[in-house]
Amino acid sequence: MDWIEKERVLIPQVYKRQKVVFERGEGCYLFDVNGKKYLDLVSGIACVSIGYSHPEFVQKVYEQLKKLVHVSNLFYTIPQIELAEKLRMITGMDRFFFCNSGTEAIEASLKFARKASGKKNFVAFKNAFHGRTMGALSVTYKEKFKKPFEPLLRDVEFANYNDVADLEKKVDSRTCAVILELIQGEAGVFPAEKDFVKAIFELKEKHGFLVIFDEVQTGFGRTGKWFAKEHYGFQPDIMAMAKAMGSGFPIGCCAIKEEIAQKLERGDHGSTFGGNPLACTASLATIEIIEKYRLVENAEKVGNYFMKRLSELFEEVRGKGLMIGVKASNADKIVEKALDFGLVLNATSEENLRIVPPLVISEKEVEIAIEKLEAVLKALNLSC
Repeated sequence: MDWIEKERVLIPQVYKRQKVVFERGEGCYLFDVNGKKYLDLVSGIACVSIGYSHPEFVQKVYEQLKKLVHVSNLFYTIPQIELAEKLRMITGMDRFFFCNSGTEAIEASLKFARKASGKKNFVAFKNAFHGRTMGALSVTYKEKFKKPFEPLLRDVEFANYNDVADLEKKVDSRTCAVILELIQGEAGVFPAEKDFVKAIFELKEKHGFLVIFDEVQTGFGRTGKWFAKEHYGFQPDIMAMAKAMGSGFPIGCCAIKEEIAQKLERGDHGSTFGGNPLACTASLATIEIIEKYRLVENAEKVGNYFMKRLSELFEEVRGKGLMIGVKASNADKIVEKALDFGLVLNATSEENLRIVPPLVISEKEVEIAIEKLEAVLKALNLSC
C-alpha cells in the first residue's frame, strides 16, 4: 500500500515529511513498514526520552489504561496529584497546571503572567520558537510562521539573544514578562550565556517583570541536568514543560511560583484533557525510569562524548548534554541521504543539524551514528 500517497490526499500538507513510514520502535531504533532498521537521533523532536517501547513504561501505562483514561478536571484523580508532587521535587516550583503540549504550556504561561502582573507587554528574543497557537506564535520570531495569521497579540518586542544592551532598551516598568529559551532549539541549538541570564534577573529586580523559562525542549534530562535552568542557577516565576515529560505521550505543564498561583481564580484557565490519569501515569513512569537508570547522568556523559566525536567531523558543534547543534552545509541533503544509511536526523535550517536522541543512547551507538554520518558525507561528496 502506498501510505505516502494516501497521506497526500487525506491530510493537509502542512508538514515537511521525510519519505519513510515508521511502524514500530525499540530503544534508540525505529523500524519502517518494510522492516528496515534506523538509528534515531531525533526521538520525536526531543520527546522519546526513555527510548521506544520501554517495557516498564509500557506496563505502567497499560495498567492505568485498564483502570481509567479520563474523567475531566471536574473531579480529582490520584495520578495528577502524584505527578504534581513529583514535579515539585524535581523542579523546585510550587504549583502545576497540566495540559497536552508545549504550545499549550506556553499559552498558559502567557495568560498567568498577565493575570499575576496586571501588565500586558512581553519581551521575547530573536530566533525564538515557542509554538504555533496564537499566543505562542506571538512570542515566536520567524515571520514566515506568523505573517499569514496576523494580527497576533500586540505589545510583544523582540530583543537580540545574548545581548544585554539591547535587552535593556526593550524592558521597562510596563513589561509583563520576559520569555526565554535557555537553549534556542528550533534556531539550531544555541545556549544562552550565563552573564546574559544573570542580567535578565538583575533587570527583573529593577523593573518588576516576571521571567518565563521555556523548558519544553530542554526539560527532563535532555541537557545533562533535569532542567536547563540548573546550568544557570536561576529559578523562573513561570516554567513551561512538555516533550520528554511523557516520553512521547502527549502531556504538557505550566509550573508556577506560589505568588503567581495566589493571583489565579477559578475559571482563569482550563483544559478538558489536561492532566488526565493516563497522561499523568505516562509522565510518572517516564520520570521514574529516568531516575532508576540515571538517564540525566547518561545524557551528560554520552552527550559530551557525542559532541567530541562530532567535532572531528564538523567545525562547529554546540549544545549541552544530548541537545546538540551542528553547523553543516546542505543540512537538508544530509538528513535525506541519512535515511539510505539507516540514520534519522533533523535539520532546523539549511545549515544546521539538530541531534536529540533518546537519553538511553550509549557510546557504542554514538560510534554507529558517527560511522553512518561519515558514510553520508562521503556519499554526498561533502567536506566537513
